[in-house]
Amino acid sequence: MRRRHRSDADPDDTEDLGPSKTQLKRESDELQALGKALLELSDDLLASIDMPERLRDAFADHRRFPTLEAKRRQLQFIGKLLRSADPEPLRQALDAHRRNKARDALTLHEAEMWRERLLAGDEGWQAWYQAFPDGATRALRGLVTSACREQEQAADTARRTGDAPRKGKLYRELFQKIRAVLLQRNEATRETA
Repeated sequence: MRRRHRSDADPDDTEDLGPSKTQLKRESDELQALGKALLELSDDLLASIDMPERLRDAFADHRRFPTLEAKRRQLQFIGKLLRSADPEPLRQALDAHRRNKARDALTLHEAEMWRERLLAGDEGWQAWYQAFPDGATRALRGLVTSACREQEQAADTARRTGDAPRKGKLYRELFQKIRAVLLQRNEATRETA
């Protein structure tokens, strides 16, 4: 039996022809792209997402296949399995992961900015104290002072040797302390939201 095209249909005919081949292909491509994006997640994160066991097994198989062709075929199979599964929880989990990843990147940039401000002088410390009164501890102030001293010594050594100044251990430790305060703030913000 020949399938009727929409252009062949009578205006009075109310028979539903279903989605077009183009629409089906578009949906299939979207589900395959979702499967590919989910494959970029870590094993632990993928395991935490609620999905049918057969789909979970398909993801595991994709990771162990050695050749690109086998991976390509398995990705098509994952897309096929996604057609019969509810993709919405998977999309939501992927979106949440991407938001967290973006938030973490912003936190890293913010920590770098604060480290530079704190090492620049007392104005940076005053701004830090106003922004994070709970994070302005005596230990952090001492770490800032020690990191400044370490940077000055590295700059002196670099001038004598003609090399570029090196960042020291305290410079990295200061970054970690600042990042910890920022992450604590983010968690508190997330809990109140």
